[in-house]
Amino acid sequence: MSVVLYGSQSTASLVVHWLLIELGIEHELRQLDFERDEQKSPAFLAINPAGRVPALIIDGQVLTESAAIAMQLADLYPQAGFAPATASRARGDYYRWICFCVYTLMPAYRSWFYPDEPAGPASAAEVKQRARVQLETAWQRAADHLAAHGPYMLGEQLSVVDFMLTMLMRWSRNMPRPTDSWPVLAAHAARMKARPAFAEVYRREGINDWL
Repeated sequence: MSVVLYGSQSTASLVVHWLLIELGIEHELRQLDFERDEQKSPAFLAINPAGRVPALIIDGQVLTESAAIAMQLADLYPQAGFAPATASRARGDYYRWICFCVYTLMPAYRSWFYPDEPAGPASAAEVKQRARVQLETAWQRAADHLAAHGPYMLGEQLSVVDFMLTMLMRWSRNMPRPTDSWPVLAAHAARMKARPAFAEVYRREGINDWL
């Protein structure tokens, strides 16, 4: 099977790269330089017209969107147990928390990191403050859930949700209230960061923060 991952350091491609290593999937990593706008190059736009990473090519099929790719990898390698059985109660919870990452956390992060996008530079400070409130509220929900139902988001079962959540926790590292300030989230992150594949993805991408 031919597998090529297009990504960039510290972006949403991190979770896909991490899972490829975790699952033992041989792959080629092609890191794009965002400072040189390589994600907007004609060559990459031919792969993903949105000009965003990650893009994963598996035997000629192009997959985009980090959560979608992560779920597909879990289904392609069911022996790893990173997704509950189809139609099970746990599968419903799995979808719920994946969508929490995609529809609640990721848009709020987008507003935090790019506050001028929704309403222009004049409204950036207000947008950023609103994003902070949204993120801290959402992380409190996740912390409450883990405290009641942990150690993982689906209880005893490690899943793609935990990989996604860990990546998104890392994004808060320089915010006024990083996720490490919630003890239960810090414990979850420490559990995930202790996995050998996490250290390996850091090594391959040259990342040395949030250790």
